Amino acid sequence: METRRDERISQLIQALKRSDKLHLKEAAALLGVSEMTIRRDLNSHSGPVVLLGGYVVLEPRSASHYLLSDQKTRLVDEKRQAARHAAKLLKAHQMAFFDCGTTTPWIIDAIDDELPFTGVCYSLNTFLSLQEKPLCRAILCGGEFHASNAIFKPLSPQDTLSHLCPDIAFYSAAGVHMQHGATCFNLDELPVKHWALASAQRHVLVVDHSKFGKVRPARMGELSRFNVIASDRRPDDELTALAKQHGITLLYDRS
Repeated sequence: METRRDERISQLIQALKRSDKLHLKEAAALLGVSEMTIRRDLNSHSGPVVLLGGYVVLEPRSASHYLLSDQKTRLVDEKRQAARHAAKLLKAHQMAFFDCGTTTPWIIDAIDDELPFTGVCYSLNTFLSLQEKPLCRAILCGGEFHASNAIFKPLSPQDTLSHLCPDIAFYSAAGVHMQHGATCFNLDELPVKHWALASAQRHVLVVDHSKFGKVRPARMGELSRFNVIASDRRPDDELTALAKQHGITLLYDRS
């Protein structure tokens, strides 16, 4: 027997066939319920409709087995700690590139609201975080939307990105390995990550400790490409030695 929750989710699916996303407020108005009801429905439902940064979207399962909605509640405190270290590196009036992923919004959250800066991004959840910063000029690079990781894959890297040279770039990764470098799950993310590595002046890898020693399918680059690795814990001795060899600054909680 279909419950009222199931009926509401079915209505959302039909609405999302006509539009790629619905703001939470729009979805609540459409169904005649509160925003909290929509949140409860989606948090207790394992299906194709998810909430991403205040928007209701259809989320097809990807072969990479990485979904933003699956990751956003994992190791939240650890991600927040790593993000706080990274956020301190941004200076007033700089242009900063912000990667996709679930750690990145915590970097933006930790930036002082009184700091004026330009934020460049290519993912929905990152853009929604940037727009909350009162003195941020946000630049969203468009393209084909991929709901599983909430990114906009540029149809041509020459569109917006070719006109920008960020002062600093903040990257997320799903793996940090001595030999294989920084890696992530989705090949779709690589064109923009590689653009940032080629265009930004300073590169900051922001990861929680669970990423150390892991290798994922999509290779971002050697660890020597990064100037800083920010985390919640000190890496092991081998990785610490590599960082010292290449002049990589390690930021982590020392208590």
